[in-house]
Amino acid sequence: MDDHTSPEVPRDHEPTADRETPYALLHRGRELMRGRHFAQAAIVLERAARREPGRGSILEALGRASYNAGDHARAAEVFGDLLEVDPSAHYGHYALGQSLKQLGRTEEAATHLRIAVALAPDNRLYASALRRLGGEGTGIVMGDVDRGDQRAGDEGSAEA
Repeated sequence: MDDHTSPEVPRDHEPTADRETPYALLHRGRELMRGRHFAQAAIVLERAARREPGRGSILEALGRASYNAGDHARAAEVFGDLLEVDPSAHYGHYALGQSLKQLGRTEEAATHLRIAVALAPDNRLYASALRRLGGEGTGIVMGDVDRGDQRAGDEGSAEA
């Protein structure tokens, strides 16, 4: 059988990657992100996501890598997938909002940023992003989003 028609040819091309576990791929992707190699990280993390669909930690890392590589459409898609897995993930709403903002979809972005602020009202990053978006003429009516007295102790931000 000719090697060019064999379905095994692509696997032979990357023998190490085929044996890596989703966890190992996630770890390698995070290392690449630490080194600011976002496009390469996204490639590695795509492999992890294919092997372990619906894993929140992989989706979050893939979304971050895609966003930082400038692929805002893919980042929005991945953060949307993350929110299907965990609709209460405040970072997922924040990151989806930021991705949508980059795509010029400000009304949708505002919705997700509002949700992020509602889920984590003490997070200044989320409140600041919502305030900045509101300053761009989106028609957002802002309340006192910096008040942290109603849900104090709601921690766990996964800020980039």
